Amino acid sequence: MAISRYFAGAALIAALAFAPAANAKVVDQSEIGFAVAHTAQVAATPADVWKMLRMPQSWWSKDHSWSGDAANFWLDQQAGGCFCEKLPDTGAGVGSVQHARILFSKPNQMLRLSGAFGPLQGEALTATLTIQIKETPTGSALRFDYVVGGYMRFKIADIAPAVDKVIGEQLLGLANALGGALPPTRDEKAAGEAAEKPKAETPPAKEEPGLGAAVADLVEEEAKPAPDEGR
Repeated sequence: MAISRYFAGAALIAALAFAPAANAKVVDQSEIGFAVAHTAQVAATPADVWKMLRMPQSWWSKDHSWSGDAANFWLDQQAGGCFCEKLPDTGAGVGSVQHARILFSKPNQMLRLSGAFGPLQGEALTATLTIQIKETPTGSALRFDYVVGGYMRFKIADIAPAVDKVIGEQLLGLANALGGALPPTRDEKAAGEAAEKPKAETPPAKEEPGLGAAVADLVEEEAKPAPDEGR
């Protein structure tokens, strides 16, 4: 599958539908890999979220499949299980694709998968998707973290934003399957307004928090940057 097909349309979908419902960011990037993170909140219990996670055919986008039909997805939820896709028989027999395998499965709390999605599958990469669920007063907070590292023939500066949008689309699909993402909180609105201000109005850039800080708390959107060294 060409990169243009697997990642096509993600930017438009994210711009029109995803941004108001969740927060997203390429949280770390270097010459050997990158990490992206997406968060959202839904009015569904952790148990309902977990049940939906086990049915990728109901929320993973068919646009990011090899067969073009989400009905061909399935997920074995236990460690070692497969997030796979059936390739229909075209005359030579039924085929299949392993998108990822299950590394960690803790019902109602966390699902971790190992797999380089789409065109990344053809590269010498290790990629891990961690899906966290945390109960909130209004339902559940969700977080997708996708960490990619190793050798690839794509330029990281180009591929990281594209992967970021694709992962965001999947979280949006999950949220929609659960009744839709909740409106942004007051803090999320304030953060979005700050990001839209002209550069001249924003304070001087500070050192970005590392990945550890970014994933420290599921509900907190982003840890405060650490003070610059030597100051």
